[in-house]
Amino acid sequence: TTRQSFRAAAEADVILFLLDARQGINAEDHRLANALRRLGKPIVPLANKTDGIDATAAAAEFSALGLGTPLAIAAAHGRGLGALSSLLAARFPAARRTRAEGVAAAGMVLAVVGRPNTGKSTYINRLLGEERLVVLDRPGTTRDSVSIPFRYEGTDMTLVDTAGVRRRGRAREPVEKFSVVKTLQAVERANVVVLMLDGKEGVVEQDAALLGLILQRGRALVIAVNKWDKLPARQRETVKQQLRRKLAFADFARAHFISALHGSGVFAVLDSAAAAYHAACRHFTTPELNRLLGDITAARRPPSMRGRAGKLRYIHQGGRNPPRFIIHGSFAPAPADNYRRYLINRLRKVLRLDGTPIQVEFKVGDNPYRGRKNKLTPRQEKKRARVRGHRRGR
Repeated sequence: TTRQSFRAAAEADVILFLLDARQGINAEDHRLANALRRLGKPIVPLANKTDGIDATAAAAEFSALGLGTPLAIAAAHGRGLGALSSLLAARFPAARRTRAEGVAAAGMVLAVVGRPNTGKSTYINRLLGEERLVVLDRPGTTRDSVSIPFRYEGTDMTLVDTAGVRRRGRAREPVEKFSVVKTLQAVERANVVVLMLDGKEGVVEQDAALLGLILQRGRALVIAVNKWDKLPARQRETVKQQLRRKLAFADFARAHFISALHGSGVFAVLDSAAAAYHAACRHFTTPELNRLLGDITAARRPPSMRGRAGKLRYIHQGGRNPPRFIIHGSFAPAPADNYRRYLINRLRKVLRLDGTPIQVEFKVGDNPYRGRKNKLTPRQEKKRARVRGHRRGR
């Protein structure tokens, strides 16, 4: 972790050197100050934990480090953080602008989510070719979502490492609950989500619940089963059966069996994610969709509703990422679920929308003649009277 901390400091625009005001200056502070000074980066010293003590005297003690007088703060209570923000904005406006521009040009956003200790950070480190993220052999190492710019085969993207999501009843610590919230926010911002499963544990209930949350947000999806190299043949077949049985509601997503530790299959997941992203963002013309709708209804007509045959009149695209299609027709209130699934499957197959959920919305046009009666002409009134008289005579 020390090596990764200095690697992050070497890449940073500004270094915030946090010092413990209650313990005072010590030999380790001098060693760190000398190591950071050699990086040639702007350093802002911060004297933390100054609540309840003489902040001015405590901060002045750290002037011996040769980095200037530290700014006194109390991070636990939020004191001094406003002054720190103003200081950074005033002294380093160019760095702030560069960072903002870099985030705006990030391209496709790929979030890797899953239960704790499934290998999410190891997977991203393998893609990057370096130990960028802290990896330990215990759950809960990652607490917050970490975004990393990445370029793959000429395409800019952003990789987002997220904290593991436990079942709600097991997330007891406030920090862990905060981590779950940040993970769900990362899913909201992402274009594509890689759901990382632990091959040794198989597909469990929490995996299906997390997958449901991803689909509710309409995100393109790739499933990656990690630690595949450590599984015997019988257990591999069991995991494949669990995928077909427990995650059948996401059968449109491509599944990969990988080893993030050894690197097998990791870039195939990235290829599928890019394909799913392009499928989710495709645009279709209305004439193209209406020709397809005609073929679909000709092969299988909509079911009858209340004794009346439903009619699907026309279709158009209502949105992208995820693809959203609006179908207008006469049905009350909408076709049955099995016919909706039939429409989605046919749209997916013909339009090649693999890897992304599809939303289909039905709209019924108002009948302009509902509640109105035609006014008969005098000639029509006479004809009606003749017909009625004829019927009475019979």
